[in-house]
Amino acid sequence: MEHGNAARPPGSHRADLTARRVKGSSSRMTEKANASGNAPDMPTSVMVSPGKRTSRTTVKREKQMTVPPGTDASLHQPRLWKAIPWKALHQQVRRLQVRIAKAIQLGKCRRASALQWLLTHSRAARLLAVRRVTTNRGANTPGIDNVRWRTDRQKLQAADNLKRHRYKPKPLRRIYIPKKNGKLRPLSIPTLHDRAMQALHALALAPVAETRADPYSYGFREGRGCADALRHVHNALSRRCSAQWVLEGDIRACFDEISHTWLLQNIPMDKQVLGKWLAAGYWEKDHLFPTRKGTPQGGIISPLLANLALDGMQNAIAQTVSPKGDKANFVRYADDFIVTGATQQLLEQKVKPALAVFLTPRGLELSEQKTVITHITKGFSFLGHTVRKFGDTLLTTPAKSNVKALREKIRLCIQSARGQSQELLLRKLNPIIRGWANYFRHGASQRTFNRLDYDIHWQLWRWAKRRHPNKSAKWLVRKYFAATGKLGHFSVRLTKEKGASHVLALYRAASTRIQRHTKIKGVANPYDLRYATYFEQRRRFSGGYQRRALAHVATPSPPSATRIMKHWLEPAAACLKP
Repeated sequence: MEHGNAARPPGSHRADLTARRVKGSSSRMTEKANASGNAPDMPTSVMVSPGKRTSRTTVKREKQMTVPPGTDASLHQPRLWKAIPWKALHQQVRRLQVRIAKAIQLGKCRRASALQWLLTHSRAARLLAVRRVTTNRGANTPGIDNVRWRTDRQKLQAADNLKRHRYKPKPLRRIYIPKKNGKLRPLSIPTLHDRAMQALHALALAPVAETRADPYSYGFREGRGCADALRHVHNALSRRCSAQWVLEGDIRACFDEISHTWLLQNIPMDKQVLGKWLAAGYWEKDHLFPTRKGTPQGGIISPLLANLALDGMQNAIAQTVSPKGDKANFVRYADDFIVTGATQQLLEQKVKPALAVFLTPRGLELSEQKTVITHITKGFSFLGHTVRKFGDTLLTTPAKSNVKALREKIRLCIQSARGQSQELLLRKLNPIIRGWANYFRHGASQRTFNRLDYDIHWQLWRWAKRRHPNKSAKWLVRKYFAATGKLGHFSVRLTKEKGASHVLALYRAASTRIQRHTKIKGVANPYDLRYATYFEQRRRFSGGYQRRALAHVATPSPPSATRIMKHWLEPAAACLKP
């Protein structure tokens, strides 16, 4: 014993004790890993550094992967499309969008880019993108591959295939649709896979576009519409001291002429994917044509790209004119905009050159045919309305061309229903009349509605007379115009299988209530939690109720878990807490 101990080198007893401790700890870690089922994913290696400092031991472990790459930890992959928890998916995506908007507000562009990458690679966003392209109006319109996603299996497989790696978009299918002036508008239709990829990246780009947008831009933005733009025009021109001259601006072929170089340098998104979309080309008459400029009008992400290209126009005009004396106001909806001014020379010599300087780097220019300067007493057209001042009263009425187009559409609809039943004719006419009246209900439209109902009534009377030329007028009234109990109202009584009956009547445009729309606040951002209550109030109320409710809403307001938005407000607020 003594001889063996004397033969050992100094410090060997301490090294033996250290090795035993390390061996015991490593065996315990291995037992825990085996018990939890992660033994194959957690190989453990122990390294004992020899030398004088034998007590220092380095233990290295590989990182633990509890979730396979490319999936969300909180979402199990569903087997059925109808079993997907869409509310939970919206919550996850909305939370990331709120974080992206906050990063842009704080000027942290690299953090916003990282969050965009995380969003576009999440399974929740991919499922929502596929759902969007399979539920909108163009779901049955295929691209050049003639592929449609109809079954649950096809949709789930499509969501799994939305990957950036080896992604190559296919050429667009080019068709032409007629315009009001008789010309044809080119429309490029991507494949469903490319549309889903655009919808996926649009989810990540929308918070950036909303945060950087002009306050008085209303086209293709969440929570905004034509009614807000028209109300802004009314507010700017309705006073006695308001501007008297208006520049009606229109950008020539905006979607078809945007510079690809400018988009690739200034759009904050994945440059590789964006470049592939822009250079995809289009297929027409069995020939492939390259695309060297512009964005396809049939693409989902094209409105976002156009808005980002035109944002900054309001600031360019504000730097040119005086904020008070020049009475300059700017309102834009997509590529249509107006600029008010105190004098005609101001709009001609200052505003138009400033707009040309702003649009030139983007490859755009004003349309000389549609860009005109008019006096407010002569009136101008904007978004299908005619805005004109009579003395001190400003009236916004439906444009005559729109009324004429509606009458022609209804006339063709009635003529095509000569051999159809009254019920089928009513089901065709009611959506047309109701939709048109709801769009124009925010202006001075009551007289137009009355005149429209009068014309439709006599067209239907001629339709009934043509079906029964030998019947008397009293018989026609009892047959087609008396089911509601009011003589003259085109209606029919329908009987169900169990004997119950109900009346289907023609929708009268004059029954639409004229409501003055409450304009959205220019700085309101739907991805900013401070305006959550504000947007909730706008969704909940309309008309006079909306106006009274919004009078008590502070700006900005603290986040509140209201009925509709609480499914994403609470987790979004939690993730933003320091």
